[in-house]
Amino acid sequence: MNKNALTLLPQPRHLQMLAGTFTLPGKQPLSAIKVIPNKAGRKHPQSYTLAISKAGVVISCQETAGLRAAAATLRQLLREHGRQLPCLKIRDWPDFPRRGVMLDISRGRVPKLATLLDLAEKLADFKINELHLYTEHTFAYRKYQAVWQSWGALTAREIRILDARCRELGIDLVPTQNSFGHLRYFLEDSRLHPLGELSEPYEAASGEAAPGDPGFLRRPTTLAPKHPGTLPFLRGLYDELLPNFSSQYFNVGCDETWDLGQGQSRKLCAARGKGRVYLDFLKQIHREVSARNRRMMFWGDIILKYPALIRELPKNLIALNWGYEADHPFAKEAARFAQAKIPFYVCPGTSTWQTLLGKHRHALANLRAAARAGKRFGAIGYLNTDWGDGGHPQPLAVSWPMFAAGAALAWQAKGLEQRTLLAILSRDVFADATGRMANAGFKLGLAHEKLGVKAANETPLGTVIAAPPRAERELFCRNGLKWFAKIPGRKIQAALKEIQKQRATLFRAKPATEAAKVLRVELDLAARMAEQSCRFMLWQQAVAGKQLPKASALAQQGIHDLRQLQKDFNAFWPLRNKATARHCTPFLRWRMQDYQSPAGARPSAPAPKSKNAPAK
Repeated sequence: MNKNALTLLPQPRHLQMLAGTFTLPGKQPLSAIKVIPNKAGRKHPQSYTLAISKAGVVISCQETAGLRAAAATLRQLLREHGRQLPCLKIRDWPDFPRRGVMLDISRGRVPKLATLLDLAEKLADFKINELHLYTEHTFAYRKYQAVWQSWGALTAREIRILDARCRELGIDLVPTQNSFGHLRYFLEDSRLHPLGELSEPYEAASGEAAPGDPGFLRRPTTLAPKHPGTLPFLRGLYDELLPNFSSQYFNVGCDETWDLGQGQSRKLCAARGKGRVYLDFLKQIHREVSARNRRMMFWGDIILKYPALIRELPKNLIALNWGYEADHPFAKEAARFAQAKIPFYVCPGTSTWQTLLGKHRHALANLRAAARAGKRFGAIGYLNTDWGDGGHPQPLAVSWPMFAAGAALAWQAKGLEQRTLLAILSRDVFADATGRMANAGFKLGLAHEKLGVKAANETPLGTVIAAPPRAERELFCRNGLKWFAKIPGRKIQAALKEIQKQRATLFRAKPATEAAKVLRVELDLAARMAEQSCRFMLWQQAVAGKQLPKASALAQQGIHDLRQLQKDFNAFWPLRNKATARHCTPFLRWRMQDYQSPAGARPSAPAPKSKNAPAK
């Protein structure tokens, strides 16, 4: 047996295979496992040694974290080999002491407690030791039920239960509450409306739209830093939220403060500079967090625009350095925090948002780049982010391949092979001995490549079906209605065929648990929505080409398919999520309206010319 014969994720740093096997006793198996302290190798406090010989199992470690990591490795070995374990010796330690996942719960999909407990248990098996639930308005604050009630929200009791289970698993459940920008739904409440930097939607900057694009509207999302009610509002949130978490950390967000300097703070920003106003308010938030005995984390995008101010940050906070493109300049940005002696994380992403099925090749490049830069410049953590832009229609099942990949890279930058990744997903997530479910899920995340186009943070498979009505001029998924004019019909047909092929593979899988069967349904629902993106583009092209009989037939079939999809999606929703799918899938209704009234969705550009007519 060699190293590659072991299906472990993360892959161990040092592995020596030995002759023979050891059979763990069926009764009192713990009696055959010995744990001894290891005082050597202080350089890697989370390190562990796992030795399996014919005499038994010996774990050597310095800290509880090392023991947990060894136990996770042993659990994977037991799932792979049963009680008859191969004799071996593993020496291992992580590149990053804190290895996390951040799940967006604020854009339309608030998971049920059972869903989050299952997520935490699986992540712990991959040596993840930190979990953030990104929150804007979806914690059940007592004073603001009117803000969150239609979205669903996690209650204080649910957080305490999740926090206790995470502690048992060795996961730090970090409270999050965006505290400067991204507060749109709070600011729409009449009681809080005066706290907004702006009170009305406004035109996005001209440079944010492509030539000929009417652009989009930005809705008020940012607090006015000098309004006398702003800090009392945040204090109220913190005092209700934080007691439910045992973590000593607190992620306050403070990213993408688009409105700052355009309303109530216009004169202040003109006099002092927008960067200085941002930093001053960040310091005020830091004082509030410190007063509550927490260590502040914040997204680093805004302060990176003002590199001269980075050195003025309080030295005990943590900057979260995020970026989601394959070529994101993690190294350049990480160097700035490192030079200023500001502790920081690297924060790549799963690239599932606005894609429905993911774009896995791109995501892997992003995850690897973050790991390399973080290790080189001394990041203290690696946080893999999973966002829900555009209503969060993509389910957790789509995110699992990149959750697992990120866990492997957070442990060891070189510790990921695709073959091992798929085998682990089959065994430990999808419970499918055939391997078809993991393979189909991964290949669905490559299906968008058949279309031959690229865009930041989206694929046509995700944004065509989810595009908002033009009149709303929304930010997310706004490009969706324009993709048909850039993609030949033959490429749309190729993508559609690939999705259908992987759906067929998915249903030949044999998930062995009820949880895995749920994941299969999730993957198929996402694939069905991506199919509808393809079909809608074909309809747009038929309309643009004045092929009216064909357009009419496509519209009738599209309406039928979307109605069934809406019915199935709504029926499945309560199994995994809170509230209803109201904020998650309004686009299914929008697309049906488009089909029923072609003039309202008439393409603004001709379909691309192609020598090859689309297949029928």
